[in-house]
Amino acid sequence: MKVNDIVTKLSLEVLCGDTSREAGGCYIGDLLSWVMSHAKCDDVWITIMSNSNVVAVASLVDAACVIIAEGVKPDPEIIALAQSKDICLLGSEKTAFELAALMPEL
Repeated sequence: MKVNDIVTKLSLEVLCGDTSREAGGCYIGDLLSWVMSHAKCDDVWITIMSNSNVVAVASLVDAACVIIAEGVKPDPEIIALAQSKDICLLGSEKTAFELAALMPEL
């Protein structure tokens, strides 16, 4: 499924990035070292974190996109950094649990 389909079906806010990429799985986590060792290429990564390390880890694991849950808003500098690294950042008011529960339906 393409990221833009996920955006539509989950009513996500596109903060930056290309939504035409294919997503292959989902990973939920906030401990960056754990995400680095467990998330896979093309995963949708769901987190509540919004700092520059999220951009670095998303780039390292080659995530299809990052969904920042619970209404957390990254600073404009983080959005600009993500844009410069071709990382798709999405936002949602839903909790990580709510988003995870909806993923199998997609």
